[in-house]
Amino acid sequence: MLNCIAVDDENLALDLIEDNIQKIPFLNLVKRCKNAFEAMEVLQNQEIDLLFLDIQMPGITGVQFLQSLPNSPMVIFVTAYKQYALEGFNLNVVDYLLKPIDFERFLKAVNKAYELHNLKQKSTVIETIVETKPTTIFVNADYSLVKLKIDEITYIEGLKDYIKIHLNTSTKPIVTRMTMKSIEEKLPSLEFFRVHKSFIVSLDKIESIRNLKIKIGNAQIPVSESYSEEFFKLIGQ
Repeated sequence: MLNCIAVDDENLALDLIEDNIQKIPFLNLVKRCKNAFEAMEVLQNQEIDLLFLDIQMPGITGVQFLQSLPNSPMVIFVTAYKQYALEGFNLNVVDYLLKPIDFERFLKAVNKAYELHNLKQKSTVIETIVETKPTTIFVNADYSLVKLKIDEITYIEGLKDYIKIHLNTSTKPIVTRMTMKSIEEKLPSLEFFRVHKSFIVSLDKIESIRNLKIKIGNAQIPVSESYSEEFFKLIGQ
């Protein structure tokens, strides 16, 4: 749902915009505003996604109002004057509608805004995932909770009910009572891959691969047939 406001000094224009908005299931009209000052008050107090903005208004024009906003929502200009089209697109507005507004043209404009909103939402989610990616994990070892830096892990070796976590900062691995599945769930899936029922490797630490053997430091780690197809697809081979 996109929260929107309509800003126009003509009641007839506002009536038409409101009527069109009510026909669109993903639009929610928060308020009709007669001028830029009313719109500013709404923007300061509510989260608005889309602004239908008339250009020719007394006092402050739509262009001046838009230029004054530090963080503008998406904007669709609505005007009776074709000559403002170029100026509108220079201000990076979503679209430019000429009065009287044809509903099909209105629908095309708001669909464009909706698609843009969804792209921004997806981008935000991706950025959040990247920002919150864990950099450390805790495991039980030597009767203590030991913190390990994920980027120091080279590979993990499974030994029945135990695993060995090999690090590039120590010749001695960390041994902990844990299943391969449990440690796999703790690690970033884009950085680690299980290549064998008994081995998980850090993709970044792979030095070479030969005859289904991965070289990481002095270790030769086998790639089993059941994991090989997915593994080689992952590394682009």
